[in-house]
Amino acid sequence: MPQAPPAKVRPGPVGCSFWAARVSSALTWCGTPSRAATRSPSFNRGRTNPDLFPGVETLIGDRDGALDALRGKEWDYVIDNSGYVPRLVRDSGNLLRDAVGRYLFTSTGSVYDFDQDELPEDAGLLEVTDPESEDVGRYYGELKVMCEEAVREIYGDRGTVTRLHVVAGPGDPTDRFTYWPVRIHRGGEVIAPGEMDNPVQFIDVRDLAEFCMRLLEEDTGGIFNVAGPTLDETRMDEFLYGIRAVTTSRVSFTWVDEDFLANREPPARFPLWYSVNGRARALARVRSHRGVEAGLRFRPLAVTARETLDWFLSEPEERRAELQLNLDRDARILADWKSA
Repeated sequence: MPQAPPAKVRPGPVGCSFWAARVSSALTWCGTPSRAATRSPSFNRGRTNPDLFPGVETLIGDRDGALDALRGKEWDYVIDNSGYVPRLVRDSGNLLRDAVGRYLFTSTGSVYDFDQDELPEDAGLLEVTDPESEDVGRYYGELKVMCEEAVREIYGDRGTVTRLHVVAGPGDPTDRFTYWPVRIHRGGEVIAPGEMDNPVQFIDVRDLAEFCMRLLEEDTGGIFNVAGPTLDETRMDEFLYGIRAVTTSRVSFTWVDEDFLANREPPARFPLWYSVNGRARALARVRSHRGVEAGLRFRPLAVTARETLDWFLSEPEERRAELQLNLDRDARILADWKSA
């Protein structure tokens, strides 16, 4: 295998995704004044967003049986952000076992059993009910549990696992966080779902990328929850009023009871709003204390909200139309709530 100069930082492949773009940006020129910098390649199929990483080498291949582009090379670290099936994670992990220093695997908070009061890293995980299945849509969390196990078995202390919550910020294709800045900017009467003290969690994509870079640069192993926007719980009222502060739109909030929303047909759901009752009560009570001790930092809610809104408003009309605000539905809910 070719040997790079010892002082050179050799970041390995990342995949194609919303947050991978942020990581790649941080990796494009990585290192410190005392360490020479080098560009990081991206390993992907070359189909989705082929121009996502301009100026960055692309290694074309496929996780399922087409890994030849990774052979015969060495890297100081690799970021695996597209591992969903344990068999494929084992394939790439075994191939790179002796070619990388550290392997950072992107996992998910969905590995946890949400029927708990809170979720530190040592909380109970999902029970794997069908270890032979590769149905990601049905067994997403369980498959990620097994992917994590594969990384630990192959890399031991050289493996790092990040368990992500909802990832937010400019460029987010899911609109789960984006819904709220856009809806509040629209103005008028906005439904505030559930109780004021319901917890809300997400992680700004830039905070996530910077944390991953810190873990790699400091060669830190272990498992880390990555959920913000603060270490202590952010309440729903803090979340909504915090977003309102970044817009000049005239807006008011009407708090609507959880049971009232749940008993509608179909039940009314809102992004980032999770019931604190029942079997999924820990969904927004993920604890990131270990990550903060390792260098995880959170930018202010107002910064994420304002910059996400600015990005969204600059998008083409066709893209903006994909975000459904459900204004007619909410008007009916408000009318029924006030007449109840």
